[in-house]
Amino acid sequence: MTLTELKYIVAVAREKHFGKAAEACFVSQPTLSVAVKKLEDELELKLFERSAGEVTVTPLGEEIVRQAQSVLEQAAEIKEIAKRGKDPLGGPLRLGVIYTIGPYLLPDLVRQVIARTPQMPLMLQENFTARLLEMLRTGEIDAAILAEPFPDTGLAIAPLYDEPFMAAIPADHPLARGEWVSSEQLKGEHMLLLGTGHCFRDHVLQVCPEFARFASSAEGIRKSFEGSSLETIQHMVAAGMGVTLVPRLAVPARADDGRAAPLVRYLPIRDEGGGAPPTRRVVLAWRRSFTRYEAIAALRNAVYACALPGVRRLTS
Repeated sequence: MTLTELKYIVAVAREKHFGKAAEACFVSQPTLSVAVKKLEDELELKLFERSAGEVTVTPLGEEIVRQAQSVLEQAAEIKEIAKRGKDPLGGPLRLGVIYTIGPYLLPDLVRQVIARTPQMPLMLQENFTARLLEMLRTGEIDAAILAEPFPDTGLAIAPLYDEPFMAAIPADHPLARGEWVSSEQLKGEHMLLLGTGHCFRDHVLQVCPEFARFASSAEGIRKSFEGSSLETIQHMVAAGMGVTLVPRLAVPARADDGRAAPLVRYLPIRDEGGGAPPTRRVVLAWRRSFTRYEAIAALRNAVYACALPGVRRLTS
């Protein structure tokens, strides 16, 4: 039994597909399949049920996969322990970031890290929240920048900032004439959403829950369109296909006055009752067993040093 074999079975359990698991582990499918079969032979039991186009984990396999995840995390911790006594800022920091934060925070964050801790380069990974949480558990990354809420996984959490949502509206739309827009006004519009898997999609549906019934069905006059990225969706807004919500950092700097970007207007969201505008909380998460505390503190300080226009920093 090897750590590599344990990594393979965790990947198969996660992906429910041998080919995708092999891609995630950067090996060929035959290599992965042979290793999994070898481990099953050694344990004298089946970990997975294989059928046409589908892989399921057996009940005993689920227990073994959970234990394998724990072993992989412990193995990663051994490497961290070995770094004690050395410079905790020396060497790369493996950082994961969700798709709807990365493009807007990372350019400034990378510059800040290079200026402040050049001996600690960032190894970056963009992915969905669920995948980044899995990578944290297995030690594939050291820390992740995520948006709450997400499942409680026993991770250490430090809040970074609260980020308001903005409404992106075609410039020739009647709503674009105002200085703000309410969630009630958005209810009658074509809402453009990110595809399933993006946590920001869920945030939008919390603000406008009525769009949930259009998001996964082709029925209905106000069928919501779906895009693969916020940038794509903003182009769709510019083309007049509908409206959307974006996090404040996704608003182009040139669009702050609404004149330099004539195709789209970005407006704050307010309720007539004076309630707080919709926001998301962005946090830094890492394993409690991660021993490079100074590296986490340096990364957090680098985030605070970024411009972060329109957000509220959380330093406590």
